[in-house]
Amino acid sequence: ASDRVEMRAPRAGWGPPAVLLLLLLLLASGSAHGYKPVIIVHGILDGPEQFKNLSGFINEVHPGTEVQIISLFNDCESMKPLLIQVPEFRKAIEKIMNARPEGVHVLCFSQGGLVCRAVLSTTPNHNVHTFISLSSPLAGQYGDTDYLKWLPGCVKKTAFLFCYNKVGQHFSFCDYWNDPHHRARYLKGNTFLPPINGEIPHQHLKDWRENFLRIKKMVLIGGPDDGVITPWQSRFYHFKKCFTSTAHYLVNSGQLPYAGRPRRRVGVCSVRSQTHTLAQQLHRVQNLHREMAHMK
Repeated sequence: ASDRVEMRAPRAGWGPPAVLLLLLLLLASGSAHGYKPVIIVHGILDGPEQFKNLSGFINEVHPGTEVQIISLFNDCESMKPLLIQVPEFRKAIEKIMNARPEGVHVLCFSQGGLVCRAVLSTTPNHNVHTFISLSSPLAGQYGDTDYLKWLPGCVKKTAFLFCYNKVGQHFSFCDYWNDPHHRARYLKGNTFLPPINGEIPHQHLKDWRENFLRIKKMVLIGGPDDGVITPWQSRFYHFKKCFTSTAHYLVNSGQLPYAGRPRRRVGVCSVRSQTHTLAQQLHRVQNLHREMAHMK
C-alpha cells in the first residue's frame, strides 16, 4: 500500500497545472466556432469519477468546451477483454462524432489509449482531429511496475504462459502483454495487439491503416519515471530498440517526422532510434501517472 501512495504523490515543481497547460495547448483547435469537443477514455481500474477534475480544469481554461467522459467498463469491468470493450466504446464515440461534424479530440489514458487506438483503426470516416495518448502501452507491456512489487520476481518471465492462451486472453492486461523473449508465441497467442499494430498480416490491415491515418495530429505523452508502463518507451510505439510497424507507416505517411534517417520501408526491428527523433509530435512528461492521479 505504501508503494502505491508514494507513486501517486505529486512531484514538487511539476504539478497538475503544468500537465494541464500542455494538454490544453495541444487541444486548442483555433476554430472560429469555438473549441472542438473532448472525449475522455479512462484507463484500467478507472472510471468517469476519476476524471471529473480533469474535465473541470479544461473548462476553467477553455470555458464552454464540451467534455464527455465515456462511462463504460468502469473499474473492475475494465479487466474484460479489449476485443469486447472496443466495439462498445466505438458505438459511444461514434454517437458523439455523428453529432459533431466539426470534429472531436480524444484524450485517452493508460489502457484507454489502446482502446482509442483500436477504435480509430476500426472506424471508417471518423472525424477525430487529435488523438492524445496519456502514458499508454501502445507497443505493449513487459516488465515489473510499482503496482506489481508485491508479486514474485518470476512473474515477468512466466506471464506469457498465462497470457498467450484462451484463458489469459479473457483479461485485458494480457491483450497487450508483449514478451520479447517469446515473440512467436506473442504473435500467435495475443489476439489483440499484433493485428491492431499491424504486426501480423490480416484482411483488414490496409483499411485499419487508412482509418487510423484520418487523424490530423497524434500526441503521445509519457516519461520514464512513472513506474507503471514498462518499457516506458512503449508510449511512443518504441519497444526493445525497435519501432512497431504502426510507427513505420506513421513515419512513412508523414504523420510522424523521423529525423534519424531518410524515410524508407524497412523491417519492424531495423529502424533504431531514440524517441526524441519524433520530437515534433511526441511529448515526454515526467511522472505522468503520478500527475494524472493527482488531477483526478
